[in-house]
Amino acid sequence: MLTLLHHPLCPRSRYVRLILGEYGVETRLADEPFWERRDDFLMLNPAGEIPVLVADSMPPIPGAAIIAEFLEETHAPEDSEDRQLMPQSPGQRVEVRRLASWFNDKFHAEVSGPLVNERVFKRHMTKEQGGGPPDTDALRAARHNIRYHLHYIGWLVRTRDWLAGDRLSLADLAAAAHLSAVDYLGDVPWNEDEMAKNWYARVKSRPAFRPLLADTLAGIPPARTYADLDF
Repeated sequence: MLTLLHHPLCPRSRYVRLILGEYGVETRLADEPFWERRDDFLMLNPAGEIPVLVADSMPPIPGAAIIAEFLEETHAPEDSEDRQLMPQSPGQRVEVRRLASWFNDKFHAEVSGPLVNERVFKRHMTKEQGGGPPDTDALRAARHNIRYHLHYIGWLVRTRDWLAGDRLSLADLAAAAHLSAVDYLGDVPWNEDEMAKNWYARVKSRPAFRPLLADTLAGIPPARTYADLDF
């Protein structure tokens, strides 16, 4: 069985969990307090970052993008193109990778990373690990930045069925994973773009999303409409 070292509200970990769910891959989840930089964890990923996937007879697989490629190579259903999360056309694959990178890198740097770090991770860190009160400037910037990302999602789905084309893909899962972490905290202004909200509702309704909607953190309850499919 695969083991995923993660944190329940880590956006990149959530991306991997959605891929695993869409492909029906049984996986053991292991919470990893990465800020502690445990020796055993650093042996798996010297970068000290989550997620990390551990598979039998394989080296540790670090990082959301690398894990996604591994799962595509090993678990994508060959007999059902409709269930594959990466299209066959090289040009379409570029677009999926571009958008997955947009959310795993740019959105994470500008929105989900600062919000989750300031509001969740820093609560558990010592001063030496970077803990302390939330940086209000970082929170303010992230809440400002999310608006143009929502407009970009809305612009994409005005001309496509899904973010990268006609079918659900890794791009949708990456975007939804990061938005879900922010939505847990109640920081998504869904009234900003109706098309983006409708797209998220479609992804949120998929069976693979249910475990994410069941997540709860001690001392940080989810926003009121977080698990509501009709939000």
